[in-house]
Amino acid sequence: MVLSLLDFIVIGAYILATVFIGLYFKKAAEKNKSEYLLGGNKLPWYMLGLSNASGMFDISGTMWLVTLMFVYGLKSIWIPWLWPTFNQIFLMMFLSAWLRKSNVTTGAEWIGTRFGNGTGSRLSHGVVIIFALLVGLSMLAYGFVGLGKFLTIFIPWSFVCEHLGLSQDIIPAQYVPHAYGIVFTIFATFYAIMGGMVSIVWADVMQYGIMTVSALVIGIVAMNQVTPGLLDSLTPNGWNSPFFGSVLDLDWSAKLHEVSQKIEEDGYSLFSLFFGFMFMKGILVSLAGPAPTYDMQKILATKSPKEAMKMSGSVSVVLSPVRYFMIAGFAVLAIINYDKLNLLVGDKVDFEQILPSAIVSFAPAGLMGLLLAGLLAAFMSTFAGTLNAAQAYVSNDIYLKFINPKATEKQIKSSNYTVGIGVVLLSTFLGFVLADVNEILQVVTGAFYASYIASNVLKWYWWRLNGEGYFWGMFTGILMGVIVGGIQLFAPEIITENFAFIPKNLIGLYLFPIILLISFIGCIIGTLSTAPTNPETLETFYKSIKPWGFWKPVYNSVKAKDPSFVRNKRFAIDMFNVLIGIIGQTTLVVLPIFIIIKEWNWLIATIIVGLISGIILKYTWWNKLDEI
Repeated sequence: MVLSLLDFIVIGAYILATVFIGLYFKKAAEKNKSEYLLGGNKLPWYMLGLSNASGMFDISGTMWLVTLMFVYGLKSIWIPWLWPTFNQIFLMMFLSAWLRKSNVTTGAEWIGTRFGNGTGSRLSHGVVIIFALLVGLSMLAYGFVGLGKFLTIFIPWSFVCEHLGLSQDIIPAQYVPHAYGIVFTIFATFYAIMGGMVSIVWADVMQYGIMTVSALVIGIVAMNQVTPGLLDSLTPNGWNSPFFGSVLDLDWSAKLHEVSQKIEEDGYSLFSLFFGFMFMKGILVSLAGPAPTYDMQKILATKSPKEAMKMSGSVSVVLSPVRYFMIAGFAVLAIINYDKLNLLVGDKVDFEQILPSAIVSFAPAGLMGLLLAGLLAAFMSTFAGTLNAAQAYVSNDIYLKFINPKATEKQIKSSNYTVGIGVVLLSTFLGFVLADVNEILQVVTGAFYASYIASNVLKWYWWRLNGEGYFWGMFTGILMGVIVGGIQLFAPEIITENFAFIPKNLIGLYLFPIILLISFIGCIIGTLSTAPTNPETLETFYKSIKPWGFWKPVYNSVKAKDPSFVRNKRFAIDMFNVLIGIIGQTTLVVLPIFIIIKEWNWLIATIIVGLISGIILKYTWWNKLDEI
């Protein structure tokens, strides 16, 4: 048994605190739909920012990032652009304000503000719900699988069976992690369903505090083990540099042969090609705006468009330094003490075990409980936020719109509980089917997100896109995303045997241009073969949101009716701010890493670049928030 009594006390105290939060805010959440799903739009931006950051500090993602840092060193900072992480910068600069101006409850409800209430709008509304649930269920399963793999290290199944008087064969060995996941999923479900958005945000703030303390502790422990020249002797040339060439030039063969095999399996060797695909997709995904997940719900929960931008901007500031202080700490400890880690699962090295194995090896009693509480908090935060978003789409956009539009507050409350439990059960089932964290991640970011791009870029920047065009773009994109995702999961040899340069794990990423093209064709054909959106709807949308892009006919119409109207001329400055913001965000990622590995010259350069970025944005963005 790895955990001590003190560790169990710390973890138990955290779990009880989340239960208390759910019960405490239950009454407030039951007042109405807005209170339950958006906290009544009363929560301050900095709390929502902490909550959003806490939701992104998930346990499965942390396990994955620790593995990346161990294997790829400083070059690993680019790989999370698969999400892409820099979408927060686009949201911060302008898209959060555009979205929040709509005053809706969900992304599906937003469709009505852009396309009206015709057939195309209804079709688009439905397809957004389908996409939201596909991504939501996948991400819930992603967290569920990661949690189960994580906990088996600390609480051996043999220990549980011994104390409960059970046979170890009662659950097949491959499903033991799922049983662990179910237990903690129950607690996350409880406070998320009971207290709604307010409960989630307060729990997230508490969880962020726990994770911050945990990150500082493990980072300091790692720093104390780093001596001059030590990491250079244990890692290949280039490990401590973020720069790269056309090929990933990291040769672990003389250090750790199994790491070289890991790099080959991941498929990142042609790093420039991989980076190019990733960056191109990331820009398009970011321009499309937030996917219908918890990130979008936090934006819609803010008090105003101005606070929405502040909230999105705060996420990178509070998340990246703390998270990467922990990630770098664990990665460095694992490299220095590799021979002490137990990474074998069966007869194969599983690098996703680095994080839990490092905790077992280096954390004393009490501290281990704190670290586990922090990482359990990370799981529960992500799980609760994603669950809340999925609930919002089913309750608000299906039940209240189509099934029972005149539902009483009591019926709405019951539907929220029923939907929440149903979503959890479905995601749990999906977690049993998909057993690999990276596998789920690559399908969601590669295949599913590609299906979202065309329709959601055009909806902001091209006036002519109508509901039919949006629907056919999303429908064809989702269909292709499901096909490509299915191939990647169940028959990757169809691609890898014919295109040797495409790795199994990155099929969705490398085929995203095909998904994008087919989805774009669907948008164009669907749009041009049907009538434009009602002019009054377009004028109302354009006048209230004021997007830049190809809106000239609508602008002329609005200007004719209201000569005082001024169009959005911020395209150039918004793009400049995005560039500076991405640079600033990157400094927040590498800064804690350079502290941990004691690269002081790089640290000073990073601080200077970060400060310059911040000063520029103070004058080009922060002082101009009222104009956006």
